Amino acid sequence: FFKQKTAYDIPLRLVGSEMCIRDRYMIVGIIGSGGREHAICHALNKSKKIDKIYCFPGNAGTDAIAENINLDINKFEEIKNFIFSKKIELVVIGPEKPLVDGLTDYLESFDIKVFGPSKVASQLEGSKIFTKNICKKYNIPTANFGVFNDINQAKNFLDKSNFPIVIKADNLAAGKGVYICENKEESYQAVKEIFDGKFGAAENVLIEEFLEGEEMSFFILSDGITYKNFGTAQDHKRVQEGDKGKNTGGMGAYSPSRLINEELEKKILNNIIDPTLRALKDLKSSYKGFLYAGLMIKNDEPYLIEYNVRMGDPECQTILPKLNTDFGEIIDSCCNGRLNEIKINWNDKKSICVVLCSKGYPETYQKNVEIENINKIELNTNDHLFHAGTIKRGDVTLAVGGRVLNFVSLSDSFEESRNRIHQLLNNLNWSDGFFRKDIGYKVIKK
Repeated sequence: FFKQKTAYDIPLRLVGSEMCIRDRYMIVGIIGSGGREHAICHALNKSKKIDKIYCFPGNAGTDAIAENINLDINKFEEIKNFIFSKKIELVVIGPEKPLVDGLTDYLESFDIKVFGPSKVASQLEGSKIFTKNICKKYNIPTANFGVFNDINQAKNFLDKSNFPIVIKADNLAAGKGVYICENKEESYQAVKEIFDGKFGAAENVLIEEFLEGEEMSFFILSDGITYKNFGTAQDHKRVQEGDKGKNTGGMGAYSPSRLINEELEKKILNNIIDPTLRALKDLKSSYKGFLYAGLMIKNDEPYLIEYNVRMGDPECQTILPKLNTDFGEIIDSCCNGRLNEIKINWNDKKSICVVLCSKGYPETYQKNVEIENINKIELNTNDHLFHAGTIKRGDVTLAVGGRVLNFVSLSDSFEESRNRIHQLLNNLNWSDGFFRKDIGYKVIKK
């Protein structure tokens, strides 16, 4: 599996009375602390090729299967020094901010293998306007749009617009910088909040037409040479049931999407994914890592809403449990330009993820709240519990984030999966949390 071996790479094990050299195992680092990172850690922990996992900083869930390291993921030099000190051979970057800030480029300059795109490629998520301009140049189907660097220009445009309309912050906004405005007053407020810095310093605002249709999350992974499909899902962004209320980082998801079929997949690859990767090559760049296309499907035609340059959250928690192929081998093949040698196999189960949130999310919520019954939850082989905003303090698990736990279940039907999750959530009976009871409602027939 690996060509090079050094003294610390080939630990020994005792077989009978003989000492035998075992196959070389990897030491891996995972950057991030959410449910996505716990799901990645869980999948890598099952790999035959991985011996040790460090998580920076991790959460209460990763703490049970890896070693959490309390490092600031914005301090690149500290991360690099720790990687060298522990002889970590491969780093998986979970969240978008360190990717957009150039952590991949920084670590690779020290010959550290990284699974995650470069700073240039990460602009696909880091700047919505960057992506829109690529769509325009390469004829990628997307909503019509305008870019405005002045609040009065934006308001003048809105005065002449039809509603509803979509207004977006150009920069990263943790999944919350998108407004769907029903009237002029709401759109004025959205533009004001963006220019006032609600999502960080904003030089531009993106205004685009509202597309009617149904959303779908479409994933690939790439080694910079070739790519392979990596599943589909549908996320539920709105905080309230029936897809109402404010946008969140994601209240739940199901996989596979009910919309996917062979003809639609060809359109997505030919009209959206291929020209995007070609655009990056024209910029003297390439793509390595997960690429997540957020799509609107209208009359069986795909339109690009946005790109994310990492696995989605909670889609990652929904999709990875369906994977049969060794995830460690997949990640390593991507970092060594050998993805074409790997065959990715999936089970045919229906997967649903429901996110348990702190009361008050996505606005103000309490932190350091104990999750009393978490150690009493009994999971079967098709159940998964991925932590997100949690920490371990002694024997106590505390909620410290807005999205706290991710309950995932796989079965032969989406309804059965959701019923099982509701059973687990009722058993937990956490009075300080809430969840959407209707995740998967479009695919579950009453």
